[in-house]
Amino acid sequence: MNPVLVFSGVGKHYRGRTVLSGLDLTLEVGEILAIVGPSGIGKSTLLRLAAGLDRPNQGTVTLATRRIGFVFQEPRLLPWRTALENVALPLLAQGLPPQPARERAAAMLARLELAAFAGAYPDMLSGGMRQRVSLARAFVVEPELLLLDEPFTGLDPELRRAIRRYLDALLHEAGAAALHVTHDIEDIPAATSRILRLTAAGPCFEFPGMEPAPAGVSHG
Repeated sequence: MNPVLVFSGVGKHYRGRTVLSGLDLTLEVGEILAIVGPSGIGKSTLLRLAAGLDRPNQGTVTLATRRIGFVFQEPRLLPWRTALENVALPLLAQGLPPQPARERAAAMLARLELAAFAGAYPDMLSGGMRQRVSLARAFVVEPELLLLDEPFTGLDPELRRAIRRYLDALLHEAGAAALHVTHDIEDIPAATSRILRLTAAGPCFEFPGMEPAPAGVSHG
């Protein structure tokens, strides 16, 4: 297998407070890893390290791709751009010409049943629609690594289930590796193979049908 992401002995601290310590993690192509734990335990820090937005104080983070999609707690759409323009933006940033970028963005919006709202601005969309636009923006780049930072926060139960169905389908089609931070174990994608639980006592991996394994040991 070819790892997309490798953490080797990673430690991170802020102002003398240790957030992560001695974390070893290998994420393979197509693997989905859920990250759970209480607020302030280091879940978002782990995502920032994975995305290359922050650097560890100890150890190394090796990223084998630049095709990364990021879905945040809030959609973070540009209010002065339409849904189509928001989704096309990362393609334009990659250097794709405007016309093919718009065509790919339109196709992705259609995939998420938002074709009729391509010309709508974010303030014209419901919360669930805005989060679907956020998903479209993340997947339009055909990511090899997807980072999900509690994407269902603030949605009512029915919307959460609907967005989760879209996410499950897109992950299945894309075959992307994914790190999914959540407070609620019920929100994890259906194809999740492992759970990384961050606790005050240290991180541990949980495997379906197996006892938790310390995160500092080899886990294949």
